[in-house]
Amino acid sequence: MNLSNGAAIGPTYYLTDLLNAKVSCHGKKIGKLADFVIVENDPVPEVTKLYVRRPFGEPSLLIPWEKVKVLKEEEIVVSFDGLKEFEGEPQPHDILLGDHVLDKKVLDIEDREVEIVYDVTLIAKHNKLLVSSVNISRYRFFRRLGLKWLVNFFYGLRGKVKDHKIPWRYIQPLPSDLGSFKGDVKLKVLKETLAEIHPADLADILEELDSRQRVAIFNELESGRASDTLEEIDPTVQRDLVSSLKKERVAQLLNAMTPGQAADILSVLPLSDTKEILHVLRTLNLENAHKIESIIGKQEERIANFTTSKILRLRQDTPVQEARDYFNRMAQYMDIIMYLYIVDEQDRLTGVMDLKELLQAKPHQTVKEVMTDSVISLHPHSTLKEALDCFSQYEFRAIPVMDEHRKLVGAVPFRDVMNLKHRFLE
Repeated sequence: MNLSNGAAIGPTYYLTDLLNAKVSCHGKKIGKLADFVIVENDPVPEVTKLYVRRPFGEPSLLIPWEKVKVLKEEEIVVSFDGLKEFEGEPQPHDILLGDHVLDKKVLDIEDREVEIVYDVTLIAKHNKLLVSSVNISRYRFFRRLGLKWLVNFFYGLRGKVKDHKIPWRYIQPLPSDLGSFKGDVKLKVLKETLAEIHPADLADILEELDSRQRVAIFNELESGRASDTLEEIDPTVQRDLVSSLKKERVAQLLNAMTPGQAADILSVLPLSDTKEILHVLRTLNLENAHKIESIIGKQEERIANFTTSKILRLRQDTPVQEARDYFNRMAQYMDIIMYLYIVDEQDRLTGVMDLKELLQAKPHQTVKEVMTDSVISLHPHSTLKEALDCFSQYEFRAIPVMDEHRKLVGAVPFRDVMNLKHRFLE
């Protein structure tokens, strides 16, 4: 980032990506970034100096932030004349972002450990560098170990990097006389401030706590906020949290949601817990009890009841031109026309081809050469809930249904299942 452009809001940085970056002045390397000195202004701290270590035993430098012209991970460019006036070491009252915050435990207000600070997020704004949040994600930890390629590959397979951050405004001020601070970073998540945290942020914090801590904080939330937060929590944590709460409390929270959202949460619980909570809903005669119970029953309905056999089916050795002729003759009689399902001699599904692929293929090719052979499918015993999840995840217009021998039974149209979702889940 070039700091002379006057931009109001610049890019975001991670502290560990900047530490040890080359620091240069007038084209000459003068040292490496050892740390940032910060001042805890309201609402977030501000970087005031760069702590730069120099080679060959030369004195360290404390360079004012105003002297920084370019800030990049690979190089920090400063501009001034003469190093002598900036020589020195941090004073006992100086807060060093890396030394005093990085790798410290994050404690809640009762001194219970939440997590470890693996990184710190900084944001450039109005030519200042501000501390935005502490990062407690394992992703940042593994990157620091030099395993960037591995974690990028792993999270790439999962499709999403979950970057757990705690905004600095929920961090208590650090001690005024730090010296070589060896203490822990403390949260100021008090009962009265829980209501200020966005449900998605609060869900992230709760996911990092152990079960006992999670229940203790969750029970401090009023019903509406607790309901919103519960919807944001990861399903595996939802299961643990709901199982730890009183069933009457769970019933009240579910009643505050739409019936569809309540049914989604119940669907991740063990069957015995689901039945018990449904019983409590009926006993309390809550407004949404009947709707939630109807959806749960509908979600368990077998997908075979929604499967159509009126699909375009071709052998894998069929030439593309012949496939186009077949489509022109038969499409008007089919329920699903966006896809052609390709099978072998035993009627086993081997691939899928959509209309765009059919039209773009060369006439002399076979459909096997053009089709996609990585197929997402359902089983006749799959439930409506599983089909809904599959459509939500992959955004297909239809999903094929195969039996245990991979024989093509038919396909489930998107419109049929999603229409049911709107009718039964809302």
